[in-house]
Amino acid sequence: MFQRFLRALVWVSAAAAVMHGCSCEGPTTIANSKVPEHCEDSPQPLVAQKTDILFVIDNSGSMKEEQEAVAKELPAFVSELKNGGGLDQDFQVGVVTTSVYERGELNGRIQTKTYPLQAGLLQEVPPAVDGGAPSGEKILVQSDPGLIEKFSRLVKQGTAGSGQETPFEAARLAAELAMAPDGGNSGFLRDGARLLVVVVSDEDDCSEMHRPAVVALGGDSSRDYCTEQSVSLTPVGEYYTAFQRLTDRTGARRDILWSAIAPVSLNGKQAQEVTEAFDGGVVTHNVDCPSSNGPGYRQREMTYLFDNSLENLASICSGSYRDTLVSIARIAAENQTVELSQNIPDPGLIVIDLERKNGSVQKCTVGNNGFTFEPATNGRKARVHFTGGCVHRLDDRTIQVRLLCAG
Repeated sequence: MFQRFLRALVWVSAAAAVMHGCSCEGPTTIANSKVPEHCEDSPQPLVAQKTDILFVIDNSGSMKEEQEAVAKELPAFVSELKNGGGLDQDFQVGVVTTSVYERGELNGRIQTKTYPLQAGLLQEVPPAVDGGAPSGEKILVQSDPGLIEKFSRLVKQGTAGSGQETPFEAARLAAELAMAPDGGNSGFLRDGARLLVVVVSDEDDCSEMHRPAVVALGGDSSRDYCTEQSVSLTPVGEYYTAFQRLTDRTGARRDILWSAIAPVSLNGKQAQEVTEAFDGGVVTHNVDCPSSNGPGYRQREMTYLFDNSLENLASICSGSYRDTLVSIARIAAENQTVELSQNIPDPGLIVIDLERKNGSVQKCTVGNNGFTFEPATNGRKARVHFTGGCVHRLDDRTIQVRLLCAG
């Protein structure tokens, strides 16, 4: 606060000098000055987005119907993607599974099974017919005339995967493998492209970054083993931070969008555990979502961190995923980055006013977690990235960038 007060005094002194005819050099004209010249900044107009889309598909034993339901609605999803917000979009798609490892009790002993051919690796498009030759395709591009048909096959990842779903870890590994030389996902994360993650699962996340994993599952369907041992899981916030720190090969920060069709309630998208009798046994699922296999505490927390409105979250128990997938496609069309036209010495000086569709104005600052700031470097201008409660919507009326300075 004291430094900001001094800065304000400098600007006031410079303004007074001009008023009295002084030709002395002001702080904005000094070589390599970082003091902004104006108290407002004009954000760049919305342009078509380059987006890499990663579907993280739960391939455990209970997901056959859900995978088929996603595949059924992909035509609407792709159609919305291709012209989202009235702009031609540049996108490509890859799919990984939620299978990284499975740690559980077998014959009285704790054992761990790994999935080296999955574990964040982009999966290959299955043959069009059983017994057909492998396609070799792992990345689907929007210009492919067979995109929808191949995409529909690709999201049907079967039901032989891990019963310990780890979508956060699978997505983290997928990004790591895309950026590493010969990492296995080469070509997926393009420079200048955003990453949109779409998680589809009927269970909560049970991810750990460290190996060997600590949390172990048991055979009692009435218990939620991952929630019981949640203290041993990698915190959701740690995964969120890891995704926020992703960059491209030029060093520029990569915008991350996150969405999920997850085990939350149909009404209110709540995560609340319910244990009750079912089919001769006792099961645990999420309230108002009987086909789930547990409450989606971590799934909900992750989507909330990316968008406080939870418009990026839907229930796996929905009768149809059409509206959900169309909404996710619209998220991909929303520009969450504003490039600034002048030097900014301190992101705390920035206030962004988002005028929403209903005429209300939302003030976004670094302090209220409305955006993160990326300073100018290597010839790139400074940028702000909307997040949390200040996610930009396609129907926003205006964006005004102001700087706290002496007028």
